[in-house]
Amino acid sequence: MLTSLALIFLLGLLAGLIFQKLKLPSLLGMILVGMAVSPYAFNLLDASILSIAGDLRRLALVIILTRAGLSLNVADLKKVGRPAVLMCFVPACFEMLAVIFIAPKVLPMSTLDAAIMGSVIAAVSPAVIVPRMIKLMEDGYGTDKSIPQLILAGASVDDVFVIVVFTAFTGLAQTGKLNVMSFLTIPVSIVLGILAGIVSGLVVSSLLKRLPMRDTAKLLVVLSISFLLLECETRLEGIIPMSGLLAIMSMGILIRQKEKKMAESLAGQYNALWGAAEVLLFVLVGATVDLNYALQSGLAAVLIVAFALLVRMAGVYVCLLKTELSGRERMFCMFAYMPKATVQAAIGAIPLSMGLACGNQVLTVAVLAILITAPFGAILVDKTYQKLLTKRS
Repeated sequence: MLTSLALIFLLGLLAGLIFQKLKLPSLLGMILVGMAVSPYAFNLLDASILSIAGDLRRLALVIILTRAGLSLNVADLKKVGRPAVLMCFVPACFEMLAVIFIAPKVLPMSTLDAAIMGSVIAAVSPAVIVPRMIKLMEDGYGTDKSIPQLILAGASVDDVFVIVVFTAFTGLAQTGKLNVMSFLTIPVSIVLGILAGIVSGLVVSSLLKRLPMRDTAKLLVVLSISFLLLECETRLEGIIPMSGLLAIMSMGILIRQKEKKMAESLAGQYNALWGAAEVLLFVLVGATVDLNYALQSGLAAVLIVAFALLVRMAGVYVCLLKTELSGRERMFCMFAYMPKATVQAAIGAIPLSMGLACGNQVLTVAVLAILITAPFGAILVDKTYQKLLTKRS
């Protein structure tokens, strides 16, 4: 395992630096490294590292979502209002409907299979989006209208919504019965996640304020509580739905509200952690990609991804109607809501493992969605934010 970790960090960092020199997102180089060392190519990674790849990807998400929470101001979130709520589910619904419309026309699959495919590729990637929105907040781009905060809030809930819909559709495919009650878990999961985060944030901020601790010890406490919130989500599954990732982000927001100076110190340490977590995350995302599936699908799968993206962008535009955002700012929001990676890597292979007829097709389109949208969306955000957004004076 240690040799595999060395390969991941050394090759991932090297590729990231090379791609930065080429004026391309470093994550693209890391994903390509992951594809090269994966079992589907040169098979350089130990089986033990691959067996815990899912947990390592979640660790990276914990780090970046906590960092996002520590950077978010509740006052900015309040200013966002209605559009942030709509961004949580409207773009994903548009994209799922687009896949349901086009997939049966270009691939031999049923409407239900297309719905499963749509629910897999509809989630935006916090791992790609969140670091970029944090950078914009730090640099002051778009903050006068709370644009980074809008995208951060929407992207965090978007994943919860999509995963619940995916679970409902795969359940229907297996049993022939659609569990309508499962859709009611969406608001419950969101509300309980936020409440758990608020309670955790109150306890943690009070504890860290009173106990004499070094900054590194405070970091370990917050990180450990984050892991416990994820474990709560797992233990409560099937009993009470709760979004662990939303709880983690809410905890960060609450700590910032109660102890701003402490939050800024923690945020700096989380930034340093993200340097390592980013490499792990994107190399391991690349390691899940099987190019054989992508090559077999040809233009049909590419067409599905491209059409779904265009419709998704229309969904983002609808969310931003009757807002103060200019045409350029709305265009930036459409670009920022494109990237996909972590959710697709996590659930793309589940229909295949469940023995569903659409399994290979869903996995293929999920792979292509990562390869096309993660780098393309990141490039668009990185190259356009200075032109499309106003910098705070």
